[in-house]
Amino acid sequence: MDHGIVTFLTDYGIDPVQLGQAVEERGFGSLFLAEHTHIPASRLTPWPVGAPEPQPLPRHYAHTFDPLAALAAIAATTQRIRLGTGVALVNQHHPITLAKQVASVDRISRGRFELGVGPGWNAEEMANHGVDPARPLARMLEHVAAMKKIWAEEEPEFHGEFVDFDPIWSWPKPARRPPVLIGGVGPTVLDRVLSHGDGWLPLPLFTAGQLGERIATLRRRAADAGRTVNVTLYGGSPDALESYQEAGVDRVLFELPDHENPDDILRELDRLAGFRPAKGPAKPSGDLVGAE
Repeated sequence: MDHGIVTFLTDYGIDPVQLGQAVEERGFGSLFLAEHTHIPASRLTPWPVGAPEPQPLPRHYAHTFDPLAALAAIAATTQRIRLGTGVALVNQHHPITLAKQVASVDRISRGRFELGVGPGWNAEEMANHGVDPARPLARMLEHVAAMKKIWAEEEPEFHGEFVDFDPIWSWPKPARRPPVLIGGVGPTVLDRVLSHGDGWLPLPLFTAGQLGERIATLRRRAADAGRTVNVTLYGGSPDALESYQEAGVDRVLFELPDHENPDDILRELDRLAGFRPAKGPAKPSGDLVGAE
């Protein structure tokens, strides 16, 4: 089971390049960055999601670097670690633009990029981008489908409900088609993983037994379709690594806390590196599924 890092990389914390190099030097297999383009000052959407009334959001939500810009800098200054979004809010981007950004980062990284995607949860944030918050999943899947066509075809065109364009030219193409990891924990998320994704990116909101059952179901359904998929757990606990492995998790992402002092981040990375297996990181199962 591979160990990686996920974080909200902010303008007041550690420098992106310093973080990327520190993650690689300590032997982690991957670095994923979260995304919010902005946080509406209205704060009408409850947080945590489902709370009876809004709670103050942590500071880092409104201070994140653009993940693709930061990952491009990290890609140019690292050699081995896989780089990804955890997660990109694809509904809030035009798919033609996002497809080019993703392909550019993948080329700069020489094929090390993975696109973790989610529909978003903040209704006002979506609305500010002109997105109807009532149907985020349908739009997310259509954006993913449109990007895959742009990456794969010389003159792609797409005609859907949310995305519509006649044949276009768009380069660069990615080094290989980036794996798409579908975020979410709802009852139909496995359907989305199998229809549009190469892997599942859940939060640790299940018991070990529940997680294992869902992973077994996902793998069984994928095998029936002649496919393999991987599972990356977002924000896993170092104290539960054995149970994650028994459940079938391929990669666990440890979430770095919010620190202004880079030395505090480096010390936390040192601590988390102590949980890595002595033999070093292994590539997640199905790591390059869909690579083209």
